[in-house]
Amino acid sequence: MLRARGAAAALLRLAGAGASAQSGAAPPLARAAFTRGFLGKKVNKEAIEKEKARLKEEIGRGYFEDIAEIRKNNGKIAAASKVIIPEVDAVKFPELAVESPDGGALHLPLVVPAPQDQGSEAADGVTPEAGDDVTPDASLVCLSFRASSQKMAESWSSPFLDAFGADKNIHVYEVSFIDSWLLSVNPVKRAFLKVMRKSNNPQRHVVYAFGDHYDFRKKLQIVNLLTGYIYLIDRQGRIRWQGFGSATQEELLSLTASTSILLDGK
Repeated sequence: MLRARGAAAALLRLAGAGASAQSGAAPPLARAAFTRGFLGKKVNKEAIEKEKARLKEEIGRGYFEDIAEIRKNNGKIAAASKVIIPEVDAVKFPELAVESPDGGALHLPLVVPAPQDQGSEAADGVTPEAGDDVTPDASLVCLSFRASSQKMAESWSSPFLDAFGADKNIHVYEVSFIDSWLLSVNPVKRAFLKVMRKSNNPQRHVVYAFGDHYDFRKKLQIVNLLTGYIYLIDRQGRIRWQGFGSATQEELLSLTASTSILLDGK
């Protein structure tokens, strides 16, 4: 019996738990195992609850409901901005990682760094990637979640570039979302990017966002994935104008006027 107790005590000491066992406290290894298990359960529970909410939302709104909304309103799920959104009312555009067919990668929106943070990441956005000459004074970001809405994006980007193409501080980003897990895997993703359309205009960037985009959509309150979403972003990464679907002449005039105000006030 004594020999068995001695062996048990030796094992506890080897595990670094002899003193804790004598005082009645849980051994360090046991505490570590408990902590990992507790945190793991907590994280898993949060992930499960989040996924349940997501499924409930997506099941509650079906594909045919999206189709009906698009056909009824010609892709206009909401009215476009009539005038520029004031700075005090403007919200930040959520950070989004994108990649281009030429192998480049960046994070949107590009923002000008604060004076004390020159050369480093700004507090309220993402500074330009290395090699970028300048932060755009205004960026038109066109989001397409399905191939059918890419033409909608071009109905905005082409006239925008026609109007402001001479200004080097104007950029357009046509973002296509790729949510297929297979296409998001690195070897397949690289092959996919090689065959995708490219832009010869240095101010027009055709880029792709890979992977799950649910959290990004939630931040922008995007529900219907069959239409296009258009945002005019200023140098601080704020949304100053927004539109939906295909551009109308009246909406293009509003976008042009808002962009001119941004350029005049830079």
